[in-house]
Amino acid sequence: METRPITREDAALERALDLAARGTLAGGNPRVGCVLLAADGAVLAEGWHRGAGTAHAEAAALAAVAPQDRARLVGATAVVTLEPCHHTGRTPPCSRALHAAGVARVVHALDDPTPRAGGGAAWLREQGVDVVTAAEAGLRGELVTRARELLASWATAGLRGRPWLIGKTATTLDGRVAAPDATSRWITGPEARAHAHEVRGQVDAIVVGTGTVLADDPALTVRTPGGPAAPRQPVRVVVGERPVPAHARLRRGEGEWLHRPTHDLAAVLGELHARGMRHVLLEGGPTLLTAALRAGLVDELHAYVAPVLLGAGPGAVGDLGVTTIGQALRWRTTSIRRLGDDVLLTALRTREGKC
Repeated sequence: METRPITREDAALERALDLAARGTLAGGNPRVGCVLLAADGAVLAEGWHRGAGTAHAEAAALAAVAPQDRARLVGATAVVTLEPCHHTGRTPPCSRALHAAGVARVVHALDDPTPRAGGGAAWLREQGVDVVTAAEAGLRGELVTRARELLASWATAGLRGRPWLIGKTATTLDGRVAAPDATSRWITGPEARAHAHEVRGQVDAIVVGTGTVLADDPALTVRTPGGPAAPRQPVRVVVGERPVPAHARLRRGEGEWLHRPTHDLAAVLGELHARGMRHVLLEGGPTLLTAALRAGLVDELHAYVAPVLLGAGPGAVGDLGVTTIGQALRWRTTSIRRLGDDVLLTALRTREGKC
């Protein structure tokens, strides 16, 4: 069977996806990459969105064009992982910036599904710009799939009005999160803990229950490998009716913390979404995680498993109401990664994966 040759636009979209993956999940904005091609197919510049309040990918790429090459923007092609935005937020619309620069063609992997930012493609077409999706341009299907996977959590959160929720567990081989005397530091090794801090640094908020605060007194900050706190800290959120002690470590860390004296996790997540948060990490103990699973609120699982056996002690999850194997919550494994002696299994909820 004849294989279609890789075009310059294929290569540009693949590069744009690599760039987009450098962006952060935090901040409420999608991760987007852009590559600008001159009329002769040469790469003029590239850019990606580095986080809320910074230039969008298209604007970053336009700004990166060398002064001697700016005239070559007239008639150029912008290859972008997501449809250019057409609204004014903390930054101007990318659609207008591309048109003002003289870009004649825009190829985007996916349409923007959000009413607020969408519409850039239609507006550009009205100005006479040739705008096509990657599928319409005949680009490789796996690139579109990769773009969809890159943006899935952000798009899902925006469309349903609730943040993408990651549930985290750190257990022994026999599923224990602590010994019978409640000690739990440390089940996992330093590599796994360092990775957990990387994940913390990628989310907008970390949610725990009051039980975890009272039992473990966590700081819930993001720390760098050397130990000091990272410059940007997610919001620390405590859910539960019991008060947070005045001496609690999470009160003293850098950044904002919140206490919501309720057991309604869905309402808390709705509030966080209203504040612009799209990615939230649930680090609460078995009680809060079980409640979130029973309510169908967990979208992604990060299960750190250590080669340790306890034989007794609390498990990672409580009663889910499952009485037969046919009722089991099913998840789809997306990756398995070794971290020192430990293993991280990442999984996404299937349609059947809810109580």
